[in-house]
Amino acid sequence: MQATAYTYDPETRSGSVLLDDGTPLEFGAAAFDAGGLRLLRPGQRVRIEVTGEGAGRVVTFLTLQTL
Repeated sequence: MQATAYTYDPETRSGSVLLDDGTPLEFGAAAFDAGGLRLLRPGQRVRIEVTGEGAGRVVTFLTLQTL
């Protein structure tokens, strides 16, 4: 699934993304670390993996979207 980075806090390595329909999803340090990223800037396109449904969706993996 693709999304756009919305917020990122380098101290906690957590933040949020916006899905293409505008739905915000938060991610924690574990999802950020799983993708091997060192930095994330708002507006970057990312590839994410999520688990759960509806309000219980959780981002479990986050990495840069490459073409």
